[in-house]
Amino acid sequence: MEEKKIDINSIIGFVLIFGILIYMFYQNRPTPEELEEEKARQEQVEAAKAEQEDVPQNVTDATPAIDLQDSLAVANYKNTIGAFGYTAVSDATTRLENDLVSLEISNKGGQITEARMKQFHTYDSIPVYLIKDGNASFGLTFSTSDNRVLNSQNLYFEPSLSQNGDNTVLSMKAKVSPNQFLEYRYEMKPDDYMVGFTVRSQGLNGILNTGQPIHMEWNLKGIRHSKSIKYENRYTRLTYSHEEGKISKLAQESDDDETEEDVKWISYRQHFFSSILATKNSFKEADLSSKNLVEEESKTAAFTKMYSSKIPVDPSGGELSLDMDWYYGPTDVAVLDDYKDYDLADSIPFGWGIFGWINRYIFTPFYSFLSSFLPFGIAIVVMTILVRLAMSPVTYKSYLSQAKMKVLKPEITELGEKYKDNAMKKQQETMKLYNKAGVSPMSGCVPALLQMPIFYALFMFFPTSFALRQKSFLWADDLSSYDTIFEWSANIPIISTFYGNHVSLFPILASVAIFFYMMMTTGQNMPQQPGMPNMKFIMYLMPFMMLIFFNNYASGLSLYYFVSNLITIGIMLVIKRFILDEDKIHAQIQENKKKPKKENKFQRKMREMMEQAEEQKKVGRR
Repeated sequence: MEEKKIDINSIIGFVLIFGILIYMFYQNRPTPEELEEEKARQEQVEAAKAEQEDVPQNVTDATPAIDLQDSLAVANYKNTIGAFGYTAVSDATTRLENDLVSLEISNKGGQITEARMKQFHTYDSIPVYLIKDGNASFGLTFSTSDNRVLNSQNLYFEPSLSQNGDNTVLSMKAKVSPNQFLEYRYEMKPDDYMVGFTVRSQGLNGILNTGQPIHMEWNLKGIRHSKSIKYENRYTRLTYSHEEGKISKLAQESDDDETEEDVKWISYRQHFFSSILATKNSFKEADLSSKNLVEEESKTAAFTKMYSSKIPVDPSGGELSLDMDWYYGPTDVAVLDDYKDYDLADSIPFGWGIFGWINRYIFTPFYSFLSSFLPFGIAIVVMTILVRLAMSPVTYKSYLSQAKMKVLKPEITELGEKYKDNAMKKQQETMKLYNKAGVSPMSGCVPALLQMPIFYALFMFFPTSFALRQKSFLWADDLSSYDTIFEWSANIPIISTFYGNHVSLFPILASVAIFFYMMMTTGQNMPQQPGMPNMKFIMYLMPFMMLIFFNNYASGLSLYYFVSNLITIGIMLVIKRFILDEDKIHAQIQENKKKPKKENKFQRKMREMMEQAEEQKKVGRR
């Protein structure tokens, strides 16, 4: 039987792919230096808190709930907040809604206390809430001329609804008098996730103590929406635009904080949904923080991350004026692209560099086009077929390189035997053979490298594409999450940690396809060669890694790799049986050997270095 050759190029390609996977999993882990910095920051925060506890202050940051039926309690509360006690005390809420989103704004704090998506549900059929049951807060902290430090979250606002054309306007005023107030103004358009938001004061230039800092603070705990909280948390992240369009993010899996300048918008992304605060005029500075909650809670945790933003506010003429917008809606490029003034689509994790460009401008619109007339799962299959066909010239180059190396194998083996006691000479003569034959041993690696941008772009496309959310195909009820054919509730050490508490079928099919592909390209009888890794072990390791890594990933991604490997196997068989002729390749190589070959500078330098090393070795023997 003909001995099957070792396809080292395929091995290199798979090693590169899984190397990138591992890099992506761990690239955001904090370094020891970052951990030390975080520890130092925590110590500073604790020290600051201790100092504040030693200084008596009239701060009303956490006023307890007031019994509105208790006139004495209400009177004490109004005495605490001073001039702002003019506004009537009421816990009522006002609803703003259109066909897309429903918001509830409370009289207490004048802030949004509920944000519900009207067209979307969670994995367990509950409406998607971005704000609910006190998971978010927004307020201004300021000082008054009578030495009080107040937080607007504890003030009561008076609501007033009106219309501005087709838009509904809600004015919330915390009054000092009929013509003196702090106002939050919300303006909702029909069929729009963006809500205009203005913060201003009128007649408070003698009430506010503008000599003391004024801060705006926005906090939010991300509510769980997906069946795998760890998978959802991987794509839940604080992203912001600053310094005239620069996009930055806080850490993905660990606690993180930053102080940035010239901030245009802040996005609290919760995988497929986002809460975004944007400003017409950039915030001069913002203290941003993100705290990971998943590691601190069980797998049934209700929240993913805790976000916080603290923004200094500069008054003008003793008054406040901030022109902003709230966005509560899907992290969908088709929606966010409509807000060109802010470039909110940049908050979507398409990937970095050329990979993100391919994802955003090729795969995303291409899949949207296919899924506009095909079922979503079939659209993935069709896209996979077209991508593999587009990459078939690269695949052909790879197999051509493999065929050339196979033809040269007897001569390389002969050189190995001839110079078995002189590794340097063997390498030198092997390079000469490659040069004469017109073969490059690295030519098979180049196609694998060319496919890396496609691989990474698709790796980011499937888990973050809103178009796949809750779209079913065969046994998978959600192509943006894992498919399940069997699951268990018991926590099995190691297995539950790395594999999960369920079995996904698409990763199994993809792993089987990869295994058969590697069997066909690497052969079954692979002797261990000196200086080389155990190829048979790698042949089994790669599918196993795929099985583990992708069990908790988007089933659409596993479907893509399953179909992609089937197509690759088919293309490989067609190329080997009907396109490549080893006899012709051998004849061409022999013709190449007869032609004079001119060395390039690199080849000449390498030859000279080898010859010098060989000469030095001979001198040493003398």
